[in-house]
Amino acid sequence: MNENNNVLIRCHELTKNYKKGNRLVTPLEKLDLEVKRGEFLALMGPSGSGKTTLLNLIAGIDQPSEGVLEVCGEDIGKLSRSKLARWRAAHVGYIFQLYHLVPVLTAFENVELPLLLSNMSRRDRRERVEHTLSLVGLDGRMHHYPKELSGGQEQRVAIARALVASPELLVADEPTGDLDREAADSVLQLLHQLVEEYDKTIVMVTHDPRAAERAGRLLHLEKGRLLETEAG
Repeated sequence: MNENNNVLIRCHELTKNYKKGNRLVTPLEKLDLEVKRGEFLALMGPSGSGKTTLLNLIAGIDQPSEGVLEVCGEDIGKLSRSKLARWRAAHVGYIFQLYHLVPVLTAFENVELPLLLSNMSRRDRRERVEHTLSLVGLDGRMHHYPKELSGGQEQRVAIARALVASPELLVADEPTGDLDREAADSVLQLLHQLVEEYDKTIVMVTHDPRAAERAGRLLHLEKGRLLETEAG
């Protein structure tokens, strides 16, 4: 395990490949990366550069073909599928571009979903959900359904759902890609606040340079390789 407690993510010669017909595709090849606790990292690059592949590996949605991948103190590349699912539920919150809210559930019920399999009492769940919705500025919308919310509000519900189990790490795949500029700026300000005031670590994939500017560090990927690093 990584002995540096300030490093939340460590990738060493991280490689991912898969078969596509008779061809071997390698979206990531021997990538080295460290992300510190409390960092806001943006990943940019053209389509097919490996950004989403890297994000899914870090989030424990997929597993590497080769190399070392330590996240939140665990070598997740060595975990079984069942152990990886439990690890992911405990440590990672995922924010999607298209929200993935359940349309027949209220904002409160959508945010409560990750807690339903926990041992938390109904009262504790209610308090946790209400607190989290208040944190993202939606305490007055918790009983509204997704169709009754704006796109920016829907994304805030999605962020609250990702936050409600108190994960160490948030991963965001194009979190502002479906929003107008005003709503996008509001969501980015919220993500920045989560880093600065609540010590969350965020890894965000984006095609939007203005979104990347909000991050503390920007990495460019091209054909599965890290090209450059810029300070935000």
